[in-house]
Amino acid sequence: MADSLAFNKIAGAALATGLVIFGLQNLMPVIFHQEPPAKPGYAIAVQVSTGGGAAPADVMPDWGTVLPKADVAHGQAITAKCASCHDFDAAGTNAIGPGLYGVVGRPPGTHPGYSYDQAMQDFAKTHKAWTYDLLYQFLKAPGQFMPGTKMTFVGLPESQDRIDVIAYLRSNGSPNYPIPPAKPAAPAAASDAAAPAANATAPANATAGK
Repeated sequence: MADSLAFNKIAGAALATGLVIFGLQNLMPVIFHQEPPAKPGYAIAVQVSTGGGAAPADVMPDWGTVLPKADVAHGQAITAKCASCHDFDAAGTNAIGPGLYGVVGRPPGTHPGYSYDQAMQDFAKTHKAWTYDLLYQFLKAPGQFMPGTKMTFVGLPESQDRIDVIAYLRSNGSPNYPIPPAKPAAPAAASDAAAPAANATAPANATAGK
């Protein structure tokens, strides 16, 4: 009798297990059903750039306006970064780089006794003088402005720092290099001038209509 009961339990358990497996086989496709994609492949996340084109070039300062107001002492303090390669004394002493006394307005690549690299020699063929504009661009990033130069200074990204340095360089041996006149202020737009006149006539028109 005990053997019969044990057999019935084993048989029942086996039948139940079979029913569970059979049921899962039929339910799995329903639970995890997924439509195939219209086209085979895989998605790639792409970051869309909102910016366009290269960074805009520097707008040249109005030298007639900015130089008279520049901080010459601040410019001199900034040139301490250059002292490891350049001297600023009136003797024009050359060091690793050429002496910079009187550099504003000086023809590029011409300081006596200094051996300039090829990049500066080529630059000198097409530029007659170190103008304010040229110094302003060069000081921002010498290596980018003059590819191939052996000057390794990273540059001065801040506009006002460059203006102050140029003001100091002018005061140091180039005080007679002319400052151009300040540019005249832009005239007011015609619409701005017409607005007050329109406002002035408004009360009169309102009175006439009463």
